[in-house]
Formats: sequence, structure tokens, C-alpha cells
Amino acid sequence: MLGLALIALRPDSPPRQVSNPAAAASLLLDGPYAARFAGELIALKQGFLTSQIALRPHPDDPNFVETVAREHAIGVTSGQKFLLAAWRGVPVTAFAASFLDTSIAIFTLEGSGLRRPPDLVGKRVGYRRASEGDVIFDAMMAQLGLPRSQVTKVADRDSFDALRAGEVDAIIAAIDDQPTPSGTGIRLNVIKPQDYGIHVPGLVYFASNDLIHDRPSVIVDVLHGLIRGWQFVYSDYAQSVPVLAEFDPAKLNFERLKFELQQQRNLVLPTGGRIADYDESRWRTLRDILMFAKLGEEEVPLAQTVAYQFLRDVYRHSPDLAAPGAWSGKN
Repeated sequence: MLGLALIALRPDSPPRQVSNPAAAASLLLDGPYAARFAGELIALKQGFLTSQIALRPHPDDPNFVETVAREHAIGVTSGQKFLLAAWRGVPVTAFAASFLDTSIAIFTLEGSGLRRPPDLVGKRVGYRRASEGDVIFDAMMAQLGLPRSQVTKVADRDSFDALRAGEVDAIIAAIDDQPTPSGTGIRLNVIKPQDYGIHVPGLVYFASNDLIHDRPSVIVDVLHGLIRGWQFVYSDYAQSVPVLAEFDPAKLNFERLKFELQQQRNLVLPTGGRIADYDESRWRTLRDILMFAKLGEEEVPLAQTVAYQFLRDVYRHSPDLAAPGAWSGKN
């Protein structure tokens, strides 16, 4: 694989850390190998990264952003987790988006008749405390002027099993967490916060400030490779899905990978947008939502935590990346 370091996860065992002194940097994933990291995995496997990059999944790390900063690495995590850490003084800077919008949605059973946010008033909603979903849901209800006090939020009942069993009327979960229709037989309604004016960065790419300042060319190279990786993912599932499955054959199957990629497609390839691009308005909305939720205060201004120049440089020097024919819309 062009000399690139890769950690292969063994089933039911934690990821091993592999030393690679020749690597220009490490790229850490906030979670296990999955469709949500397809662009990163493909970029590595297909040789789209000209710098030597060590790729590592890093699941179950409550201090993921701090880990990336300490290792002078590049990481991908939720915009919320990144921004809260930056406010705490962790020396990191975001330079692009993986998911341009949140992957959080509210799910109800199709036969429930619950299809819009107002339908949730007076209902039981399963959620996870202080999670991205919890914060996004409250912001959506407040945006619409709906009485949050009349929604019964049930902690730790955010699974599709709880929804199916009738323990709650709705759950807050990521769109790629929903069960494959062919495997469960249940039909779902999906309420997306984006449809109600809530637009925040979903998954974001960021790096330690030391790496950005000392080796900006590595950031440019990685960003260029990631964009090409996502293009490859969505150009042809018949090519990309088997490549992704090779990273963890015991846990990644073709049908499930394709389903998850389809669910997240609009977050990666928005109509009229560019892969990895983000704008300041989404970051301002996220800042306001987090402050509204009283999860943190803006100790470090957005201008010091979010960079746009890398995106501008990559697309200026490689205009073909944004051309209509850069990826196929057939899938």
C-alpha cells in the first residue's frame, strides 16, 4: 500500500498502536472502521495520500481531541466535540469537513403518525445525555418555538430496539445507525434537523496547531487525498464497497456498508456544494447552540479555531476536484 502504515483490527480486540517513524503524520479516526470514515480509508488504500500517513481507528476515547493534539496528529470527529475541546484550550484547528451537516435525526415508527417536530410534543423521546443528538434536538425545538418542557426525554433509550418495543415514541440517533430495512422489516419516519433550519458541521477534520504551523504541506496533501477518496467512494459502489470491507472483514459486510453510504451521501456530497467545504454560518450556529445548552463558553474565538485557507488553496490549485464530472452521480 505504497508504504503507508495501516492497523488491521482483529475481531473483539482493541486496536494496536503501530510505530511508523517514516510517517509524516498520523490520521486518527474517532471510532472504529465504518462507512462514516470511508473517504479516509479509500484515500489510504488507493494511494491518494502522497505523504506517508499512519491511519488509526481510536474508538472509545473520551479525550479524542486532546489525543490528536498530544500526538501532533490529524483527526476526524464531530464538530461539537472539536469545538468544546478548543474552547477548553486544546491547541487544535479545524481545516475541513467530512460531513458538511449533522448526521443526527429523529426516528419514529412509520405507523405512529409522528412525522414533524410538532408531533413530538407530549411524546417520549429516547436520547443520550449531553450528546450531539441531545443538543441538536433541543435547538431544533427551540428554533421552532415548541415547548420542550412538554417532551418527555428518556435517557439511555436511544436504541432502535427501544423504539420497536414501544419504550419510547421517538429516538434521537445518527442516520447511519438505523437498521437495514431488509434485515428488520420495520419502516421508519425520519425527521432531519436540517429541514428545520438547524445547520451545523457534522464530522470535521482538524489537526494539532504544531502540525499546521510546522508542516502545512502535509495538511494540504491529506485534504487533497481525502477529497479524492470521497469521490472514489461515491463514483461506483461496486468498486468502493469491497475495498472498504477489507479493512475489517469480520464486521463490515457489503450490504450494510452500501446502506450506510447511501444514508450519509447528502452530507458528503450536498447539491451545489463541494466535498469537505464548510462555511462560517454553520460554525456560528454550532457555537450558539452549545452556549444555549450551557455546555461551554467561547473562550477561544472561532477565527482562531477554524481555518478556511487550506480548502481555498486545494480547490484553487486543483479546480478539477470541484468540476461536475469529478464524481459520478449514478449510485
